[in-house]
Amino acid sequence: MDTKAPHLPLAFSFVDPTEMQERATALAKQMRSRRTVRDYADKAVPRGVIEACLQIAGSAPNGANRQPWHFAVIESPEMKRKIRLAAEEEERAFYNGRAPQDWLDALAPLGTDENKPFLEVAPYLIAIFAESYGLDDQGNKIKNYYVQESVGIATGMLIMALHQVGLATLTHTPSPMNFLNELLQRPKNERPFLLLVVGYPAQDAQVPAISKKSLQEIASFF
Repeated sequence: MDTKAPHLPLAFSFVDPTEMQERATALAKQMRSRRTVRDYADKAVPRGVIEACLQIAGSAPNGANRQPWHFAVIESPEMKRKIRLAAEEEERAFYNGRAPQDWLDALAPLGTDENKPFLEVAPYLIAIFAESYGLDDQGNKIKNYYVQESVGIATGMLIMALHQVGLATLTHTPSPMNFLNELLQRPKNERPFLLLVVGYPAQDAQVPAISKKSLQEIASFF
């Protein structure tokens, strides 16, 4: 029996190499300006912008087209407050005994601690869940493939899209994050991947004076 899905012609627009280089250079410059932001303005962001960026994330390549992700978008002040309280409880345990000293030493230059006010100030939090397995209409398990890789790619595309439209982000990973399942009523086949903070940076926002590795350090050509 032929189980191959129907195929369609590829919709693809070829770009002149000169324009391609110009686009690539401009995009690289813009993305190099992306920084993780911890200080946010209490300024509304149109929901349509978030929805469009989520559609971009949902277009990410993934194992066997299972699309093993769910994006829970939080804008309610009450829910953001609950998430902050739960996250800070885990962070206190992390900074005051759970984390090994070498990890704390690595974080010290960034100035992070257990206090996470941005979880309430930013207009949106996006809790990203990885679906360990799917369920059919009868409740039977459906195997998902390359879940972590797939969700990681989708998350990267989401962060890039949000930066492109003019928003700042912060990837927050309190550990453990099981409280997100409970607060957001997500099923047991989903595991929290990370919590993405989204909004406009505060006018007085500052970021650590750090640099990225050079192209020669991160890439090789053969």
